[in-house]
Amino acid sequence: MTNEQILEAIKGMSVLELNDLVKAIEEEFGVTAAAPVAAAGAVAAVAEEQSEFDVILTGAGASKINVIKAVREITGLGLKEAKDLVDNAPKALKEKVSKEEAEAVQAKLVEVGASVEVK
Repeated sequence: MTNEQILEAIKGMSVLELNDLVKAIEEEFGVTAAAPVAAAGAVAAVAEEQSEFDVILTGAGASKINVIKAVREITGLGLKEAKDLVDNAPKALKEKVSKEEAEAVQAKLVEVGASVEVK
């Protein structure tokens, strides 16, 4: 049987038949197809662009009051909650937001003197 004949036979199989074939090959030759499949999945995950970002306040800087005001504006928190968040930095300010929103929040906080990290 040639490689072309084998490929044609595989093309005509259903997914279940292919799954059975893979299992039979693994058992017959004592190999596993899981490692290459897992590696391909990891490569695909890395190639996929990140779509959700976390904005983390890492420090208030010299102008703590302005940072608290900005945090209140961004998050809608009350004064005490915003102050606690700033005092306990590093803290996540926004989680799972779009790249544009993360950049806007970061720019606003950096403008008032805070240290910010986007992950």
